[in-house]
Amino acid sequence: MTRIAAVGDVHLGEDARGRMRPALERLGDHADVLLLAGDLTRHGTVEEARVVADEFADLPVPVVAVLGNHDHHSDQQDEITALLDDRGIRVLEGDGVVLTLDGCRVGIAGVKGFGGGFAGKCGSNFGEREMKAFVGHTVGIAERLREALAALDADMKIALTHYAPVPDTLRGEPPEIHPFLGSYLLGEAIDANHADLAVHGHAHFGTEHGLTPGGVRVRNVAQPIIRTAYTVYDVRPAGVPASAAG
Repeated sequence: MTRIAAVGDVHLGEDARGRMRPALERLGDHADVLLLAGDLTRHGTVEEARVVADEFADLPVPVVAVLGNHDHHSDQQDEITALLDDRGIRVLEGDGVVLTLDGCRVGIAGVKGFGGGFAGKCGSNFGEREMKAFVGHTVGIAERLREALAALDADMKIALTHYAPVPDTLRGEPPEIHPFLGSYLLGEAIDANHADLAVHGHAHFGTEHGLTPGGVRVRNVAQPIIRTAYTVYDVRPAGVPASAAG
């Protein structure tokens, strides 16, 4: 059994310095790894990212993150990624990492994701340049997630995104904005690689629990949803019975 801690949408700024840290100091007593599901900053500035680094660096467990739309707002996402990586927070975008946690090889593949909607009510790669660019961006990101998951040589696979891969976890959000909260293409990439868990944020008024069409558990860990510094999921590799996992 691997203990996966996760949170997203913390939206830290200078006035939030020190807000998260006290709850994280004993994280190692409760979890084996911490996943950050994007929107770590408010406006995507390097100054805000320094606060994020001070809150989440040098913890007793590895920290793996993706960025969100807020983290891209000021077009400083590359600088933010470099700053967090330098502080030991691994930022994924179309790639993955394998961590050995209590003897289990846990593979995490991550992308920011993007919108487009869900089966039956989604945008298509057709028409004006702007529409094709919007949907095409999601198509490319979903393919990168698919490839990153496929490349993981691990006992357990976790997909980490900011945007939602299923509509289940959007219940509570106005249906009119679902196309801007996620895409079924992310869910297809997750199902194609038989992930053990998918974690996302972004949907502040959604629902925590969901499921892909292929049966992969999806968890919306946006902080307004979990209402705590982080939440923890006990995950075992597919095919391992509960008794064997302890």
